[in-house]
Amino acid sequence: MEQGVSNELFTQERPLPGEDMTTGLPSVCRVNPTPEDHTNFNTTSIGTLSDTVQFAMFMRLLAPPTPSTTVPGGATSIANGRSLFISVGCAVCHTASLTTTASAFTPSLGSATANLFSDIEIHHMGNGLNDNVGQGGAGGDQFRTAPLWGLGQRIFFMHDGRTKDLLQAIEEHDSSGSEAITVESNFDFLSSSQKQDVLNFLRSL
Repeated sequence: MEQGVSNELFTQERPLPGEDMTTGLPSVCRVNPTPEDHTNFNTTSIGTLSDTVQFAMFMRLLAPPTPSTTVPGGATSIANGRSLFISVGCAVCHTASLTTTASAFTPSLGSATANLFSDIEIHHMGNGLNDNVGQGGAGGDQFRTAPLWGLGQRIFFMHDGRTKDLLQAIEEHDSSGSEAITVESNFDFLSSSQKQDVLNFLRSL
């Protein structure tokens, strides 16, 4: 979607912000047939699965990241950071865990606890993060809550990788029209050491 490669899930080329979001690019702008990739269900060869299907299968079978209980900052700082993360309200959207439904793909993936730190809901994040890119029924300022598991291994943050600074990523939640303004304000009232504990907790994930 973001790279503009059409497939069986996103069959239209993605128009630029401001272009018609329902019909896609004008026909004169299309250089490839759409969709560019699809699954051929008339054969049993695994090689006929589209890139989208193969990538989804790969992602389904990855083990979840294992959080650290001691790094960075030590166990006490991480535990305190987790408590503060909950108390200021971050966990309302970045929900610590969800339970999966029954899986048709493999039974072991059903009724499993996913410690993803996301409610998987779409929220308004305000003008500061608005990229004017719509997807489905979501407008340019609406984003699905990013799962935080594995955050300690990430280099870039936010949907567009705009920063390497985790503190700035938190502050980006404070923007006109954002559902997270109050939560970010609660975070601002923490002391420097408390903020560091929250950062250590997030980096431990």
